[in-house]
Amino acid sequence: MKLDKTDLTLLGLLQLDCKKTTKEYAHILGLSTTAVYERIKRLEKSDTIKSYVALVNKSQVNKNFTVFCHIKLVQHTRDNIKQFEQDVLKLQEVVECHHLSGDYDYLLKIHVRDIDDYRNFMVSKLTAINHIGSTQSSFTIKEVKHSTVIPL
Repeated sequence: MKLDKTDLTLLGLLQLDCKKTTKEYAHILGLSTTAVYERIKRLEKSDTIKSYVALVNKSQVNKNFTVFCHIKLVQHTRDNIKQFEQDVLKLQEVVECHHLSGDYDYLLKIHVRDIDDYRNFMVSKLTAINHIGSTQSSFTIKEVKHSTVIPL
C-alpha cells in the first residue's frame, strides 16, 4: 500500500496519542472527519496499523527489572530454530525476541520483578528450552530512552 504525506502525518499523530477523536485529527490535518475516518480504516485493513494498546508503567505493575539475554543455539538447524521460536512465544516474561546475525542467535528482552525473579525464570523456564547452547544476560541500570514510535 502506498502511503501519502497525509497518511504518514496521521500515523505519526496516532502513534503519539491514539485516543483523540477523529474530529480532532481532522482539525489538525485540515480534512473532513469522514476523510480521516476512511484513512484510518484503510490503514487498519492494510495492516499498516496493527493494533491499539495501552502502554503500562513497568514500575506500577512491579516488572521494572529489565534484562537483555543473548542466546546461542547448539546447532542452527531449521528444526531447532523453529522449536526455539515456538517455545519462546510461550514465555510471558519475554516481551521481545529478535533473531540476530553475529555471535549470538537471539536477543530476548525480559521484564521481571527483580534479580531473584529473573533467576527463577532462567532456571525454571528459559533453560528448560531445548537446543540452547549458552546464554549471556545484561541488566538495565537506567532506561535512557524508550519509544514505541516508528520514525516516519
